[in-house]
Amino acid sequence: MTAKLLEEIGTLPEQRLILPGYYSWEQFQAIESLMADSSALRITYLDGWIEFMTLGEAHESISCILNFLLQLYFCETGIEYIPVGSATRRDKTKDVSFEPDESYYIGEKKEHPDLAVEVTITSGSTNKLAKYLRLRIPEVWFWENNLLAVYRLRDDDYEQVLRSELLPELDLELLVHCVLMPSRIEARQDFLNGIRPQ
Repeated sequence: MTAKLLEEIGTLPEQRLILPGYYSWEQFQAIESLMADSSALRITYLDGWIEFMTLGEAHESISCILNFLLQLYFCETGIEYIPVGSATRRDKTKDVSFEPDESYYIGEKKEHPDLAVEVTITSGSTNKLAKYLRLRIPEVWFWENNLLAVYRLRDDDYEQVLRSELLPELDLELLVHCVLMPSRIEARQDFLNGIRPQ
């Protein structure tokens, strides 16, 4: 891909493309290495299929604001955490490689993060939790249609829950409200007012 084309991809709204056919892990790695210079593309591999996703401004804006408010929450409530953003999670033996939008270890570092957050502006693959299940990430949050859905790992599958079990005191309605506010300054203040003891 040329530098000009890669630059143009970065200005597009979020788009997804699943390559037709089955690809081995080695073929996936070869395709991934060809795309190494493109920070505007995300590549997911699961059971032989490959999905490309461009990251539009709306996607990145929501992801950044969620990350900002979550880190603010951790700091204000004294929760030790390690932010690892969109660091690639991969395991050849489990046929999976992907990048969450945001991810966090709660407390200390482990094999995989405790919490992953994925922002979906356009519809994705049919089973959006399958890749997380492979690595048994305890909690996954999906932002879609200006709503936040929380999924908790139970034995061998995820269950949608009303509150985070990792952060049970966090008011998710407040979080969503503040993410959607047009002013970051006002959102920060509203969020702090909502999480601090009255």
